Amino acid sequence: MEEYVMPETNTTTNTTNTAPNAGRPAKKKKSGGVAAALLLIIAVIAVIVLGTSLVVTQENEYTLVKQFGKIDHVIDKAGLSFKIPFIQSTDTLPKEILLYDLAASDVITMDKKTMVADSYVLWRIVDPQLFVQTLNSQVSNAESRINAVVFMSMKNIISSLEQAEVISGRDGELTKMIMANIGDSMEQYGIELINVEIKRLDLPDDNKNAVYERMISERNNTAASFTAEGEAEAKKIRTQTDYEISISISEAKAEAAAIVAEGEAEYMRILSEVYADQDRSDFYTFVLALDAAKASLTGDNKTLILDEDSPIAQIFNHIE
Repeated sequence: MEEYVMPETNTTTNTTNTAPNAGRPAKKKKSGGVAAALLLIIAVIAVIVLGTSLVVTQENEYTLVKQFGKIDHVIDKAGLSFKIPFIQSTDTLPKEILLYDLAASDVITMDKKTMVADSYVLWRIVDPQLFVQTLNSQVSNAESRINAVVFMSMKNIISSLEQAEVISGRDGELTKMIMANIGDSMEQYGIELINVEIKRLDLPDDNKNAVYERMISERNNTAASFTAEGEAEAKKIRTQTDYEISISISEAKAEAAAIVAEGEAEYMRILSEVYADQDRSDFYTFVLALDAAKASLTGDNKTLILDEDSPIAQIFNHIE
């Protein structure tokens, strides 16, 4: 039997011919991976650029857009906006009303009385750019200025009032005076002071009892003075009233006397008219005699003893 052997040349030729064909798909796969990586890098860069250019402003804040360290513009409305990435940066400031609580401090009134004042301030930023320029964007710097201005104003106002006036002004009058004294001095920092409220205005503990006792004594003296003035005025009114009553009584008596006199005159006139007529005169004399007799008959004794010259006896003597 003959054995068949494959020539070596054919095998080499086949190997040589198939090698280039196997390498072509590998190059295509490699260039496709580079393109995908490049697209991914571009997408990441786009996201980074978009993220650094997007500005989100909240409702309770200002957004300061700075370019090379200086403020380019201020965003004061809530929402989304854009800035130049890598060139512009942002910073924020509070837009809502802020509260600053001052430390309790001693103040001296005009009558040299020491009092302890504890207050707080409501304020807000109205000009962010001016605020940054004057206070370097620091709320703590603003609070330091507010503390100094409010304390000096409070000190000046209270030092111009007596202690009683300070105490009576705690219902709001003192706050108005302090706000008027401050005026618009905080506008130079881009700040608006909304109100200054005094939480507590009290006496130092070491002399509180003594001052209270003295105030009670003064109030008692004032009450006694008012009572004395009231009593004096009441006495004056009573005296005037008694005088007016006396005059009224005197006038009434005089008027009554005049009426009585007028009545008596009328009575006498009637009598004169009666006695001018003999028949009327006799009748009137008879009636008077009967009245006198009736008045004499009192008690159980009904006996009437008359003198013959008496008018009653004359009446009965003339009866036929």
